[in-house]
Amino acid sequence: MPESMDILTIEVGSTITKANGFNFLTGGGFVHVAQGFSKTSVARGDVGIGVSEAIAGLEAAFGAPVGKPETFVNSSAAGGLRMTVHGLTYSMTARAAHEASLGAGAIVKKVTAGALEAWELEEIRQLDPNIVLLAGGVEFGEKAIVLANAEKLAGLGLKAPVVYAGNSALHKPIQRIFHEAGVEIIIVDNVFPEVDVLNVDPLRRSIQEAFGRHIIHAPGMERFAGLSSWGILPTPGAVLRGAELFAEALGDCLVFDVGGATTDVHSVTEGNPENMSKAVEPEPRAKRTVEGDLGVFVNAANIVEMTGDSAWTARMVDLQAMPSTEREKELTRWLCARAVDVGVRRHAGKLTDLYTPTGKKQVMKGKDLTAIKWVVATGGALTRVEGAADCLRSICLGPGKHLLPPPEARILIDKDYRFSALGTIAQAYPADVKQTFEAWVKGELGA
Repeated sequence: MPESMDILTIEVGSTITKANGFNFLTGGGFVHVAQGFSKTSVARGDVGIGVSEAIAGLEAAFGAPVGKPETFVNSSAAGGLRMTVHGLTYSMTARAAHEASLGAGAIVKKVTAGALEAWELEEIRQLDPNIVLLAGGVEFGEKAIVLANAEKLAGLGLKAPVVYAGNSALHKPIQRIFHEAGVEIIIVDNVFPEVDVLNVDPLRRSIQEAFGRHIIHAPGMERFAGLSSWGILPTPGAVLRGAELFAEALGDCLVFDVGGATTDVHSVTEGNPENMSKAVEPEPRAKRTVEGDLGVFVNAANIVEMTGDSAWTARMVDLQAMPSTEREKELTRWLCARAVDVGVRRHAGKLTDLYTPTGKKQVMKGKDLTAIKWVVATGGALTRVEGAADCLRSICLGPGKHLLPPPEARILIDKDYRFSALGTIAQAYPADVKQTFEAWVKGELGA
């Protein structure tokens, strides 16, 4: 048993708080040495209680105090990062901004396109977002509607910072509008600089940085936010970063994070080259969708209602955040399977027929998953209840109504729930994280 711990990761989830310990390996990469879990303690008025309990569990498994390791924190507690997104046209800038926001770990509550109407502004005020994203216009394109939207948003009196990721020709007037209104404005590169060109990475980074500075919602979060010099990363952003590094090391991947409140689906792939010529809308290589109605605890009733299965409705008495009996596990396993099936079909693209003056043509809309090599299960539900491999294998059907992963895709279960932890560590050690993924898959670390 090692006497010290090099790295500690803390994840405050919507349902479960996790603590993981890692040590550096000679030659690069990490070995996972211990972990601890606790129920997230938002309801007890202080998330730090759950953090302390998770660390105590980690120390019990480690056999020694954690000491003073380098610490990394991610969180999705207290509803995550609520955003509203406002672009010029939905098919271009609003959609591009929406993609970037989800990739950064946001929960997008509202998307608008074109000139903001009075009723839309009232909805935004009622949503009280944590961050407002304003985009619109390719470089040196439309200006008037974007400026008018800026004036309207500035007049709402929201406390949330505004991120502008639109036409760079408007940087100075946009800054003036929000400065005069006393609203923090963050300027980043245009998310849609040219037609059919997505530029999501600068916006993702900016949203994650804003999360760390502004969005410490959960009661008690401030108490341990200072443990890490890297701030607090949104958990979905950590998982997506982990997926990107996994794909760089091992090939295109699809990652499911089924949680108590949401199901997040992350894909890193360009798709099948044969389908590229059929694409009518650009898709980011790294994409995340969040299904806020597909959770296996907080939103379990939504899944049961979707299926209309009265037998499972009656079984809801067995619902537990951390299932222990076989009946409780059976219910969670069934909920996971439904969440994975619905989630992947919402995430995946489709091939459809388009009728043109020159005849019928097949076009592709959405994300092509048919080149996926790895399907990974992470998240508390999929990694803690038996049957995850069967859940994932059932959606590896290849092209059909939806462009799903092929039957030959390999299934990987993140049994020790390390994916988001490694994605968080990647802020400082991306090369070591890639080596860890490679060793994990090869079985060199006992995974």
